[in-house]
Amino acid sequence: MGKRKATGARLEEQPGYYIRRLQQIAVAIFLEETQAHGITPVQYAALHAAHRQPGLDQRTLAATIGFDTSTIGGVIDRLERRGLIERLASPTDRRVRLLQVTSEGAALLADVEPGMLSAQQRILAPLPAAERNGFLAQLKTIVDANNDASRAPSDA
Repeated sequence: MGKRKATGARLEEQPGYYIRRLQQIAVAIFLEETQAHGITPVQYAALHAAHRQPGLDQRTLAATIGFDTSTIGGVIDRLERRGLIERLASPTDRRVRLLQVTSEGAALLADVEPGMLSAQQRILAPLPAAERNGFLAQLKTIVDANNDASRAPSDA
C-alpha cells in the first residue's frame, strides 16, 4: 500500500473545528457562571426538561435533550443522589421509572437560571446584537437538518 498524501485541507477552515471549539467554550462559560451550584450543562438540561414535563421516563428524557440513552442513567443517578430528582414507579409498567423533579431540584433550577442566562449572553456577546437571532436561527437549521446523523437524535 502506498502512502496517501494529505489533501492540504486546513483544520481551521473547517466548520467542525469551530463547532467543537464553541462547544468547549460554551461548557467552560456555563460552568464558570454556575460554579456555585455544581451542575453541568447536561445535568441542567435533564433537570430542566424533567421539570417542564413531569413524569418523563429516562428514554424520553434522553431523546428530548439529545443525549445518549446509554449514559443518561448516570446523569439521573447523580441528580438523584443530590436529591434533585426522583424516580417513581410507572403505574402502567413496572420496568419503567418516571422522573419527578423534587422541590430542591426546582429551587436549584431557579437559582441556576440567572447564571445560565448570563452564560448564554457571554457566548453570543462577540456578535453584534442585531446578528444574534440570525446566528441562532442558522445553528438551529444546521442542527435540525443533521439531527438524524447524531448518535443521540433529539425529539425536540
